[in-house]
Amino acid sequence: MKKRITLFIISTLFVCAGLFAKGDSYIYDYWGEIEKSPDMYRVSSVLYAADLGLDVSLKNPSGLYCSGNMVYILDTDNNRIIELEYTLDKTLVFSRVIDSFNANGHDVVTTFNSPNDLFISPEDGAFFIADTNNGRVVKLDKDLNYILSFVEPDDPTYEKGKSFLPVKVVADVKGRAYVLAKNVNKGFIKYEYDGTFTAFYGASEVTYNFSDYIWKKLATRAQREQMEMFVPTEYSNVYIDKDGFLYAVLRTFSEWELKSDKAKPIRRLNAQGKDILVKNGQYLPIGDLQWGNAGGIKGPARFSDITVLENEVYVVIDETRGRLFGYDNQGYLLFAFGNKGNIQGYFRSPSAIEHNGRDLFVLDSQGCSLTVFTPTELGHLVYDATEQYANGEYDESADTWSEVLKHNGTYDLAYIGIGKSYMRQKKYHEAMDVFGLKRDKKNYSKAFQYYRKEWIESNISWIMVIIIVLVVAWITTRIVKRIKWEMKNL
Repeated sequence: MKKRITLFIISTLFVCAGLFAKGDSYIYDYWGEIEKSPDMYRVSSVLYAADLGLDVSLKNPSGLYCSGNMVYILDTDNNRIIELEYTLDKTLVFSRVIDSFNANGHDVVTTFNSPNDLFISPEDGAFFIADTNNGRVVKLDKDLNYILSFVEPDDPTYEKGKSFLPVKVVADVKGRAYVLAKNVNKGFIKYEYDGTFTAFYGASEVTYNFSDYIWKKLATRAQREQMEMFVPTEYSNVYIDKDGFLYAVLRTFSEWELKSDKAKPIRRLNAQGKDILVKNGQYLPIGDLQWGNAGGIKGPARFSDITVLENEVYVVIDETRGRLFGYDNQGYLLFAFGNKGNIQGYFRSPSAIEHNGRDLFVLDSQGCSLTVFTPTELGHLVYDATEQYANGEYDESADTWSEVLKHNGTYDLAYIGIGKSYMRQKKYHEAMDVFGLKRDKKNYSKAFQYYRKEWIESNISWIMVIIIVLVVAWITTRIVKRIKWEMKNL
């Protein structure tokens, strides 16, 4: 009895700690309500041009990229790329300005015009730069010598007559480039390593308003020609993970499509361009579950960029409210924080997000600043528990999730993590208790199935004995009754 009282008091204190947590971090509870949480990230620094040693202020910086300990800012309207070094003491140090390259004997423009994005090949250090207003993605070697350009496709499947404006680019281990361009709504433009256009990749599904669809059916030809065509929506950004899968985000969709999972604002594309993002969480990975109209801001989250950590946790940035949402590889929400504003850790218009290890960088295109976030002790614990489970260290994972609960006793994922660790250790009854506590029906049912199977297997001999005894007793009773009846009727 005393033990139960002690556990109740401790759990109550944990709940209170979660309810009165400082900061603006939160998650969602079982009922889809916001649940305040201790911070998983803290602001390490907010840097402006002067802090980076630049004479000219940033102007509409639109892209961000990390390669090793180097960080690159695409200073779009200044037609340059700022290279920084991220040191061991979590400091960003200016390295150089890249505003031109070596023609290497080719007759090409060697300066940039509104560069929007950058990718560096981990294999050979080659630069892929989305040089938007020059209508190309230029490929340079690690010494900034020109190699080739990916230009407007000369193919019947490509609609000509519009300016070719590439804005985002990634490349795979074979040097194949995947490009997002304005005015192109067929997905990514895929090029071979030699610059040859291959095909469109990962085209988004066609979306439309049902009432508009009915009206189109009833309208005359002249009216239909004046109406907007139903076309696939455009992606807004892309990230290629360590396994070569493309994580894409899009911000063009109808609100009613979100909770039915038709919008799919976050996608993980396989080699065929099909979405294979795992969504085992209680709620879909769509950012905020409710949205109102506060301060003139309305509507759901619209993601402007995504980054994927080495532990397969992906973090997206919402340009609508300036928030960051982190999800694990099963689709569970790990954290949410941030807002619109001019104070530290808030943003005016977040345009890009990147990471170095577990540290996060967010670029604000309007604020012309770069914010660096580093994990708190709680953040490290959550990441540790996630990675331990993925590495098969189930005992250690359960212990780490228990440490998470000491920081936030209402953190649902900690209970789920402990339950999953119990399942991996074949402690199915303990797993059922934990899943039941957090109303996780899916995992509870799975644990119950394993527990039932284990119980039957361990008690099969007794079950068979009982069944045999019951059968023999039934047969014996029938025989005895038959004998008695025959003796009466002799």
